Amino acid sequence: MKKIVILLSFVMIVMLSGCQPDSINNSATTSDVNQSPLASSEILMDEKYGNVLVAYFSEPETAGTDAVAGASRVVENGEVLGNTEQIATWIANSINSDSYQVESVEAYPGDHDELVNQAEKEKAEKTRPNLKASIESLANYDTIFIGYPIWWSDLPMPMYSFFDAEDFSGKNIILFSTHGGSGFANTEEIIRDLEPDAVIETSSYTVSRTEVSDSQRAVQEWLSNFQSDQ
Repeated sequence: MKKIVILLSFVMIVMLSGCQPDSINNSATTSDVNQSPLASSEILMDEKYGNVLVAYFSEPETAGTDAVAGASRVVENGEVLGNTEQIATWIANSINSDSYQVESVEAYPGDHDELVNQAEKEKAEKTRPNLKASIESLANYDTIFIGYPIWWSDLPMPMYSFFDAEDFSGKNIILFSTHGGSGFANTEEIIRDLEPDAVIETSSYTVSRTEVSDSQRAVQEWLSNFQSDQ
């Protein structure tokens, strides 16, 4: 009888752990411990992709929240990075490309609950936050990796501002995201609607917030889809 009770208790714990709210999906990752990155493995992109840029939006929570409570950050070599920023950094380093961070003029709160509430309010009001800067010389790039966290099963509102401000007609777009259980949600379709004249690559990459710090090898394997045969 005792074994049955223990087994039932374990099953209930597993079920509950899978039903956590997925409001801002870039929250929660591993603990704030310096990690030993894999040896840098440069990937030579196929020449059809031309000049490449990595553009991303990422907001690390800085209010001291630990991983279990929901910190949207990783720490590498003593530097605090947002989850999506970590993926973007690995991509840019692997393919030796330029990078650009989408940043709103007004900073987001570092506290998790405040960030969740603000993101929900912005989505409800369809806010388009002002951005600090546009991409310098976008015309010089042929392919843009675009990354973002999933907030409330949607793009963060600054990403809508980003797509409003930039013209990606004729560009190749390769998408990546971080999430809390919803994958890309429907953001790939949203971006196709926002950028109908861009070529959206079918090979995209998304990773759970809890697996970001251990995903460098997976990122490199994904990037191999775009590398030159030479």
